[in-house]
Amino acid sequence: MELKIGDNAPDFATKDEAGNPVSLAAFKNKHPVALVFFPKDDTPG
Repeated sequence: MELKIGDNAPDFATKDEAGNPVSLAAFKNKHPVALVFFPKDDTPG
């Protein structure tokens, strides 16, 4: 799924630094969230 500038981020889940599950939905309407995406490691550019 390709996102474009201005698109809403899809909900996803991952683990925090302590290994606890956390999802983007957990922050909805509670805290501002900044998502930063970067190219895959070891790719040119």
